[in-house]
Amino acid sequence: MFLRLTTASRTLVRYLYRRGLYVVMALVLAMGIGLATPTPSQANLLELLFQGVRYIQLSNMSDRDEVALGSQIDQQLKAQGVTIYRGNPAINEYVNAVGQRLAATSDRPQIPYTFQVVADDSINAFATTGGFVYIQTGLLRAAANEAELAGVMAHEIGHITGRHVINRMQQAAIANGIAGALRVRQDTLVNLGMQLALELPNSREAEYDADRRGFVNMGRAGYDTTGFITFMQTLERRGGTPPEFLSSHPNPGNRVSNLQAMHNEGTFAANAGVGTDAAAYQAIIRGL
Repeated sequence: MFLRLTTASRTLVRYLYRRGLYVVMALVLAMGIGLATPTPSQANLLELLFQGVRYIQLSNMSDRDEVALGSQIDQQLKAQGVTIYRGNPAINEYVNAVGQRLAATSDRPQIPYTFQVVADDSINAFATTGGFVYIQTGLLRAAANEAELAGVMAHEIGHITGRHVINRMQQAAIANGIAGALRVRQDTLVNLGMQLALELPNSREAEYDADRRGFVNMGRAGYDTTGFITFMQTLERRGGTPPEFLSSHPNPGNRVSNLQAMHNEGTFAANAGVGTDAAAYQAIIRGL
């Protein structure tokens, strides 16, 4: 059945048709701007589209973008000299297994986590965005048992679940005047992420938050939470130059007491002794 349109109706249809095209064009431009929006003083939209430059909005970064950024930071770290340990594949598999156990009970289990062992004798661990965690061989040797290792790894996962690196990127971008509406070039973020991972210490607030998140997470994963406490106590007692872990992770005197207070609450008392077998741990890491 066909309807006869009046002149006014035909005029309205043509108007809506044109408006519809404008809406489509606006949506296409909006999608482009979302992927590549410079500040007015940089390049215009068409130039950026041709150059393939990508901008990321830090204030509302998706999990997918965060993982992709973490992957690029990971590649840059390796290009700049971070060497992944290849001596004994079983040790890499072991560290990954501990990490995945913790990741499954973390506050952000939906993102993929990558746990890697770094061939470096310094006692340190660090994390970037999107689930990338690095444990140095020196820290593996310094840990007395799996629960101590799990405590450190849970702490690093806590930095990821708390989005601490993203927050630091946002603060650094604003401080350096490189953020237009909190959108920053992706290559700029990769370089900044590498610097944050290797050189710049976390804030005291971020450390407290990562401690709390890590402590709760390792308890949920079934580990004896005293492992995190004893590891920190061991590092504090070391003479001479403080371990790198305490340099990159500021260590106010009350961090251990805060952890002890959480443990004394008894939330995870049922986990007592889980992961504290020193002989079993030493057998696994033997040969490092």
